[in-house]
Amino acid sequence: MHQDATQLAFRGLADPTRRQILVMLTERDQSIAELADQFEMTRAAVKKHLSILEEGGLIKVRASGRERINQLDAAGMHAVQFWLRQFDRVWAGRLERLVAAAEAVEKEKQKGSKS
Repeated sequence: MHQDATQLAFRGLADPTRRQILVMLTERDQSIAELADQFEMTRAAVKKHLSILEEGGLIKVRASGRERINQLDAAGMHAVQFWLRQFDRVWAGRLERLVAAAEAVEKEKQKGSKS
């Protein structure tokens, strides 16, 4: 079954361990062994998380000798950002209505204090 880039990216972000790995990779590229040393789980478990992040386009993996070096792929976040942007107009509209309501309340207060 084919999954689109957005679904795969969100699958990568769905797990707190994978999100923590992404944060670690913002600091520097790391091997599986380096990442595994920072968790209380096996290297195989970390590798599984990395595979999901790679499938989601959130990291790139390159060979360096016998090691596989994992690096953040910021471009992979574009699908997530694009999907989230559709909600910007919803929040913008709600904020505009909230501001208008607050201004109306303030005007009513000012009218009441002048009477």
